[in-house]
Amino acid sequence: MTEDMTGVPRAEDSRWYDHEAGPLVRPYAMTGGRTRPGPGGVRFDLIALVTLDRVAPGTDDPALGPEHRTLIDLCRPETQSVAELAAGADLPVGVVRVLLGDLLERGRVTVSRPVPPAPLPDERVLREVIEGLRAL
Repeated sequence: MTEDMTGVPRAEDSRWYDHEAGPLVRPYAMTGGRTRPGPGGVRFDLIALVTLDRVAPGTDDPALGPEHRTLIDLCRPETQSVAELAAGADLPVGVVRVLLGDLLERGRVTVSRPVPPAPLPDERVLREVIEGLRAL
């Protein structure tokens, strides 16, 4: 160990350690180098709702990492959006999307897409409504 300019001891390879935050884990290490969720090509919107599948087995699956378990624990009390999960787990959204893809493939979670907004009425219809209102 050596000391930095402030006299605090640091490891020889300190780029992997932050004295305030502890050991750093790169996002690609959490996802096994993957940048997209699963082979199904599922795209998780930030507002997609993730619900824990209540009939799925416990978190004792050896293929699940600590980050997977964190996401399961966050979904346990209530349905969460992808953005809420990323904030709650303190992970980048891209990492959360890949991890959710793993959980979806294993049947641990279900994902519901937000209801799309109703299509806007045709401009012609709006003009006719305005003309009708003016005629009153």
